[in-house]
Amino acid sequence: QLQLVESGGGLVQPGGSLRLSCAASGFTLEHYAIGWFRQAPGKEREGVLCISYAGSTENYGDSVKGRFTVSRDNAKNTVYLQMNSLKPEDTAVYYCGARSYFCPRLATTPGDFDSWGQGTQVTVSA
Repeated sequence: QLQLVESGGGLVQPGGSLRLSCAASGFTLEHYAIGWFRQAPGKEREGVLCISYAGSTENYGDSVKGRFTVSRDNAKNTVYLQMNSLKPEDTAVYYCGARSYFCPRLATTPGDFDSWGQGTQVTVSA
């Protein structure tokens, strides 16, 4: 199973920014799409953004449009989630998942991805 490790979470004030990282261990991300999901307490895990092996992106949530972006650095074997203008409702555990090559179009569920990291907590609070 592919091993992914998320990092970069923490406590941030509303309006602040964080950059999460998803690093691959033991394999190269070059041939994989990486999806970012989040799960708030008492809610289901929901898709946020995805980046394909070629760098094209899919956005799965209107709530993050214009605020979150996803990028990848294959040389560092890492995918990033840049989160700006953070809101309290962005508070969640953020996960990255891997699947071969392409992102699901328009919508996604956790079952679309094969491997997951352990998650990183993001808390947006004053």
